[in-house]
Amino acid sequence: MFVFQKNSATFADANREHLFCFGTLDEWLSQRSAKPCTAVRIRQVPQSLRSRRLFLLMTMADNYLEKRQEAYKEQSSKSIRRTHNKLVQLLRKNRSCRGYDSSFKVRADQLKQIIAVNSLIPSARNQQVLRFRPVLSDEASKVLPYIRMGSALSELNLPFKGTEPNAFIVICSTVPETRTVSIDLGISAQSMLLQAVEMGLNGLCIGAFDKEALTSELGLSYEPLLLLAIGRSIENVVLKEIEESDNHSYYRVDGIHYVPKVRLDDLLIK
Repeated sequence: MFVFQKNSATFADANREHLFCFGTLDEWLSQRSAKPCTAVRIRQVPQSLRSRRLFLLMTMADNYLEKRQEAYKEQSSKSIRRTHNKLVQLLRKNRSCRGYDSSFKVRADQLKQIIAVNSLIPSARNQQVLRFRPVLSDEASKVLPYIRMGSALSELNLPFKGTEPNAFIVICSTVPETRTVSIDLGISAQSMLLQAVEMGLNGLCIGAFDKEALTSELGLSYEPLLLLAIGRSIENVVLKEIEESDNHSYYRVDGIHYVPKVRLDDLLIK
């Protein structure tokens, strides 16, 4: 029989000469979703004292186990809530950015850290055909002439001069684009942008670019499917809840970039 013990201290009573030896309850507690704890095994207790002492120790053990299980469940619940809140914060910060701090230069190790998420994320049929070409500030001039940003605000000619991104990730595929490749592309782009946000950076998916010119300029061996601009945002982006029937186009008022998002109730199929 095992009973629990706090802070590795033996239970005191009037007969301190009775022997206790230490053990662990790892396996036993793991079956009850509780963490391992220290215990004592009762040994060589005289028959005359056994009933009274065992009852006391068993009662203490039951109470301790119950409190331990409750604490563990509460801790697990809080951990889940913290993870959820952190994801929501990252998603809110992960806004398409079309204006960047030109004084901030994205480093090679930062782009590599962002690209590294692709060794962890899912892949349709586990094909893993995407490849990634980092572009730093010394090569940004090879990319900027061949991209278009903010097609819904074409009159603004974004990005404004002096706010251009100075780093990119070119996402390529080793095979012709198919439905499964497109699935991988979406997972990859979102995962990399979330990693960038976690690092204090921002980004933008760019699908409007000259593929042939970019392939030639960068000497790409594979077809480029999508570009990610990466940098430090200088924009103020605000989410605006809308009805399903409202205009979905993003817009700007007094320098604030508004992004309409359909409310949750309209997203649910009833």
